[in-house]
Amino acid sequence: MDLQQIKQRFGIIGNSFGLNRAIDVAVQVAPTDLSVLITGESGTGKEVFPQIIHQSSARKHGSYIAVNCGAIPEGTIDSELFGHEKGAFTGALSDRKGYFEEANGGTIFLDEIGELPLNTQVRLLRVLEAGEFIKVGSSKVLKTDVRVVAATNVNMEKAIKEGKFREDLYYRLNSVPITIPPLRDRSDDIYLLFRKFANDFATRYRMPAIRLSEDAKEMLMRYRWPGNIRQLKNITEQISVIEQRREIDSESISKYLPYHSGDNLPAIIDNSSKPDADFSTEREILYKVLFDMKKDMNDLKKLVLDMMENGNISSHSEHAQIIQKLYQSEDGDFVRTGNNVQPMTYPPSVNDDEHESIQDTEEFVEESLSLADKEIELIKKALDKYNGRRKQAAVELGISERTLYRKIKEYQIER
Repeated sequence: MDLQQIKQRFGIIGNSFGLNRAIDVAVQVAPTDLSVLITGESGTGKEVFPQIIHQSSARKHGSYIAVNCGAIPEGTIDSELFGHEKGAFTGALSDRKGYFEEANGGTIFLDEIGELPLNTQVRLLRVLEAGEFIKVGSSKVLKTDVRVVAATNVNMEKAIKEGKFREDLYYRLNSVPITIPPLRDRSDDIYLLFRKFANDFATRYRMPAIRLSEDAKEMLMRYRWPGNIRQLKNITEQISVIEQRREIDSESISKYLPYHSGDNLPAIIDNSSKPDADFSTEREILYKVLFDMKKDMNDLKKLVLDMMENGNISSHSEHAQIIQKLYQSEDGDFVRTGNNVQPMTYPPSVNDDEHESIQDTEEFVEESLSLADKEIELIKKALDKYNGRRKQAAVELGISERTLYRKIKEYQIER
């Protein structure tokens, strides 16, 4: 059969490259007895491909058994897969054949293989390697001729690293890998699937099929579809039953598309493992405090200067000394005139004929912007405040005592 015939026989909708490639690999591997591992997200339709493999193989006249490994309790899965003897455990009232014995000469599909317990994985590995198994409660080795096709939506490499899945079993199952693309990577197939489902539900519920406007169609194709084909089918059924209007616009369809952040969020980098993480954090906090203090001081100077020029502040006020410190230069160039504080007026220069009188209304001393200088200054002030007691100085600075020791040594501060 060619590709289109296979799609029609198994109800596959779509023409994306990834989908066609997966079907092609399934058909090519079918005549062999190689184990196949089918991977893909939940809802992508992985269960169809084992049927393609079985029906295209020489085993198509044998049994085909599909087993959901995640749906069987851990305590009974060995019995389900390999069978048990009478009296092997409480409730074992008679002998029972397992799936591997029943599927002898055919194909067994193990869905959600990543959920298989480790003890069962050992038994399965023996079946794959030697075609042998032992029933629960028996010592007799039985033979089976079974083609194993497995599927999972679990990241197997991660499961192996975490010790949840045996590496040797993974490579035995993964003789031929088939990857099913997610629906978001098959954007051209989304509308085709929607129309197929809409027509199916219209026939089932005996009502006209729903149609999409252009903006609704565009929204449908832009959506990420975390639940893949299964989610698209469910949403199509909901719209078909609930909506009264058969022409669906983007506003109507948006009510059925739940918000999904997906995996596109930025990753959070954890720097806690770095040995100097605490130091870098404390240093950043210190730098921020220093910059904030500098900005507040400049704003305060500008505010006081405006008040002085407008005559709204007196030198006899309780804050006069603070104001003098703000504007007094290193040479003490600061004067009083009457009751008001005024900056120094300098005489004109003999070489300056154009400007007879220049009043220096504000003199700023250039401040050092070096972060290291500010750190040294604050550390010295804290040590002076507590008479060299480093523990109390460290608390005052908001850093650890170990960090303070390191900074004293780094800047060679003598105390």
